[in-house]
Amino acid sequence: MVADEAGMRLALREAQAAARADEVPVGAVILKDGEVVGRGRNRILETGDPTAHAEMLAIQSATHWLGERWLSGCTLFVTLEPCAMCAGALVLARIHRLVFGASDPKTGACGSLRNVVEDGRLNHQVGVQRGVLAGESSQLLKQFFGVKRR
Repeated sequence: MVADEAGMRLALREAQAAARADEVPVGAVILKDGEVVGRGRNRILETGDPTAHAEMLAIQSATHWLGERWLSGCTLFVTLEPCAMCAGALVLARIHRLVFGASDPKTGACGSLRNVVEDGRLNHQVGVQRGVLAGESSQLLKQFFGVKRR
């Protein structure tokens, strides 16, 4: 879907900014009615906060921008499959839809290791589109960690 690729390209820009800051290159944007209402990139090293994941910061940014605690009608685009913490936050924020690039078999909580966002036992489920620009998202991570290993 063209709109999903456009949203993911915005998230990739955030991920590239994270890489330039020597953070794990994960980026996220939140769109509502085609407008960017939230942005985030990993800032764990910068802030010294282990919860400063791209998704968490994008959610904070969007709730501030919209002046609302629920993000109904919003789509979160993120370059890497969210972890359990971030997946839980998506449910709690009532994000309508999640679009992610690369799957994360080690910590992914949106279909890989577990599936928090589509768990019918919870009070909200998030629609999920997996694998949008997965190759570009994966390549950014591989390049980053390749440099780190050297």
